[in-house]
Amino acid sequence: MTSLDSTTQAKLARVRERIERAADAAGRRGDGITLLAVSKTFGADRVREAIDAGQARFGENYVQEARTKMAEIAALGLPQPVEWHFIGPIQSNKTREIAQGFDWVQSLDRLKDAQRLDRQRPQAMPRLNVLLQVNVSAETSKRGVAPQDVAALAAQVAALPRLCLRGLMAIPEPHPDPAHRRAQFARMRQLLQALREDLAGLPAAQIDTLSVGMSDDLEDAIAEGSTMVRIGTAIFGARQ
Repeated sequence: MTSLDSTTQAKLARVRERIERAADAAGRRGDGITLLAVSKTFGADRVREAIDAGQARFGENYVQEARTKMAEIAALGLPQPVEWHFIGPIQSNKTREIAQGFDWVQSLDRLKDAQRLDRQRPQAMPRLNVLLQVNVSAETSKRGVAPQDVAALAAQVAALPRLCLRGLMAIPEPHPDPAHRRAQFARMRQLLQALREDLAGLPAAQIDTLSVGMSDDLEDAIAEGSTMVRIGTAIFGARQ
């Protein structure tokens, strides 16, 4: 028998409590921070559990897995809309499926991918919300635009008519020192503020989103200005 304390509903409740406490400690409002449930490697049944617990936004890394899951959820005919975010590396041969199937793309780091997404986004759909992924820790193992190149890429992306640039995303280097983690998050907050000032008034940009913070460090991220945390393990458990 499943313990009530280990259900998806209970885990979501604990994550929401953590977000509220962290926001309160930072002098912020909890409702100003979006919770993205990262459901990669988990099936539609687990997503349905989270939806039943009030979660509406989900992040996926793999296009084919996500499309299968989306179809299963859509077939349920649920009354509440589900918002899907692509958060994995973008492959050029998958951009059409991403452009046609997702509401957000958080991992954009190359102009050629942005141009393909722009061309392939159906006219009948709203503009595709995008975040630029920043390699804030300068790790050779991670993708992402370098901090010094954010402004130039952002200006090019903001000029594309079928995309709506919303802000920045990062996966900072894991580090045991809270001060080190906070410094990386603070750097992202500074980059977002600079981007907001650089692109003020452009109709294709709505710079309001800083997607940083995961299961182990959401408190530090919120303290430094995160507006969206991407939580997988703390909701669904260890990856399958």
